[in-house]
Amino acid sequence: MAPAHYFDHDPNVGSSPTSVEVNLPDLALQLTSDRGVFSAASLDAGTKLLLLEAPPLSDSDATILDLGCGWGPITCVAARRAPEARIWAVDVNQRARDLTAANAASVGAADRVRVAAPDDVPRDVRFDRILSNPPIRVGKAALHSLLELWLDRLTPTGVAHLVVQRHLGSDSLAKWLEGERFTVDRLKSRAGYRILEIGPRGREPQP
Repeated sequence: MAPAHYFDHDPNVGSSPTSVEVNLPDLALQLTSDRGVFSAASLDAGTKLLLLEAPPLSDSDATILDLGCGWGPITCVAARRAPEARIWAVDVNQRARDLTAANAASVGAADRVRVAAPDDVPRDVRFDRILSNPPIRVGKAALHSLLELWLDRLTPTGVAHLVVQRHLGSDSLAKWLEGERFTVDRLKSRAGYRILEIGPRGREPQP
């Protein structure tokens, strides 16, 4: 049997749910994770950096995408920080989607969180904010296709914030995005991670 990957549709490992704490300066959440999903045992350092250092959500972030939602820490934090926003939580992993749906319900956001497989998001949905710790390990070609697909669904004033490990190619990814005419700003760097801010193709960089 092939080893399970968090980007598999149906992880071939048994379920063993575990409680995970998400502790941030403005809130603390008790969520549930499981085997076969990304960073199953704890909130990973990259995601925590994104939640700590990405620019705050605002009233203009009416529709938010959590790309590669895993067990849902980004979705649940965004739901608490932006109580009027509608959030799409997207993942290829069925177990991850089930966990995110349950965790969103546990923080009182089930009515505003739509959990979906990538192909189930209507083509006309556009996003004011994308937040993601993208699946770098799927390989460069697959990652590039994934990012092009979803970054092209930003609204004209929308913005994406991605966290990427520097030794896994955050700087080369930024250069590729710039080559594809997305606007890119390198924000915080800490503990081997970098946060990239990305705007739609062809938008003039902010002064």
